[in-house]
Amino acid sequence: MNYRHSFHAGNFADLVKHAGLLSLLRALAPRGPLTVVDTHAGAGLYDLDGDAARSKEAEAGVLKLLQAADLPAPLERLRTAVRALNPDGRSRWYPGSPQLAAVAPGVERYTGFELNPPVADALAEALAGVPGTVATPGDGYELAPTACRAPGLLLIDPPFERPDDYRRATACAAEARRLRPGVVVAIWTPLKDLETFDGFLRALSAAGQVDVLVVEARLRPLTNPMRMNGCTLTLIGAPPAVEPELQAITDWVVGTLGDPGGRARVWRP
Repeated sequence: MNYRHSFHAGNFADLVKHAGLLSLLRALAPRGPLTVVDTHAGAGLYDLDGDAARSKEAEAGVLKLLQAADLPAPLERLRTAVRALNPDGRSRWYPGSPQLAAVAPGVERYTGFELNPPVADALAEALAGVPGTVATPGDGYELAPTACRAPGLLLIDPPFERPDDYRRATACAAEARRLRPGVVVAIWTPLKDLETFDGFLRALSAAGQVDVLVVEARLRPLTNPMRMNGCTLTLIGAPPAVEPELQAITDWVVGTLGDPGGRARVWRP
């Protein structure tokens, strides 16, 4: 597996994904103790002085977040979480979804799957000593559906470097919802061109997923399909009350980090 999230940690897509994750868990908390299952958990914690320093993507992402004078509430929560990992006032450490979800209010259990052995070891180290957490080496697409519980959240966040990632993400979501109808699903995707994303939405519909909400952060016009022009969070079964916070996240990310031709919207297909 060639993709290494450590190069991209703290970029604009992480801000959308992680602030959206915190907002979603906050909206789900009243339903009772939550179980969070993560198909592609990654290392859990990232050193921005390491691989990310070479890509410089964090400079146009989390570093802008940390320096912002005024933030909407959901992004302020993410900033608080990042600052808690950097008590010396620096901006070295950035939390992945495992670090954020495992300690979120209302979460009773977190299970993270990771297929890449060295990254799986790093995940186990990052979660060591955190109550109610399990780091499991293996294929999250295959293993996550049976690990889901309701109320709970399934996070599907693959690298999208394999030609079958969209198909397997769709199948994983559908199987989890079949086994646990009350589970909420969040699928992160890059946004390069509309044809690919529209095909993904059609596949979800064909798999019987109807309660779909799309969080779209398009940083620039979709004129170059070889470039990540934005990202989306596609939610299945999300509570409507979370929509204003998701819109606030995309508005800030696109308005602050995007080009004039960007688009921020939360919509239902």
